[in-house]
Amino acid sequence: MSNNTELNVAIIGLGNIGHILATNLTKGNRSVILADRNEVKARQIAQELGELAQPSTIPTAIDQADIIILAIWFNAIQEFLQQYATELAGKIIVDPSNPIAPDEKGGFVKIIDEAQSAGQLNASLLPRDAKLAKALGTLGAASLASASGQTPDPAVLFYATDDRSIDAAIDELLVDAGFAPLRVGGLDQSIRLEVFGDLHEFGALGKTVTLSEAQEKL
Repeated sequence: MSNNTELNVAIIGLGNIGHILATNLTKGNRSVILADRNEVKARQIAQELGELAQPSTIPTAIDQADIIILAIWFNAIQEFLQQYATELAGKIIVDPSNPIAPDEKGGFVKIIDEAQSAGQLNASLLPRDAKLAKALGTLGAASLASASGQTPDPAVLFYATDDRSIDAAIDELLVDAGFAPLRVGGLDQSIRLEVFGDLHEFGALGKTVTLSEAQEKL
């Protein structure tokens, strides 16, 4: 086990994805700080998950965490990064966002240019010395819940980072969430990890995969 167990993790946003990630991480014996605009929700979920989950306000969560998972909608991230630019300096930011919105047919449509990725757009807005990993967004909520801790062959979560110094921290985070981590490259690969991308459950991948299956896809 590396020293990254010393890194504090905060989840900002406790909708479906944030709640599931908090559940998965505490099951993996990882402490989490939970924050949401609705502070009552943060307290309720922390109580449900037990002593490894600590409710917090958003500013305090940012202050106390080394790794901040932004489990909020893509179109809210830009404002968040600007609002907390000073506080986020030097932090590891994990971006699971998908740049999509519901369409009239009950499906989803991409809300940025076809060739753009949420990961690269968000990286361009990063506060000073902050580091971004595109991760935890390649599975839908149902699979993120059901595939966590899968045995004997764990399901894969892909990630992308430009800064190799954070790879070990992200690897450990994904293992603690119950998955096998697999880095696919830098943030220029983010588009592959987002909805409609070839490594997303709702893209060409179509399902959860194990490490051996994933390596064939790469």
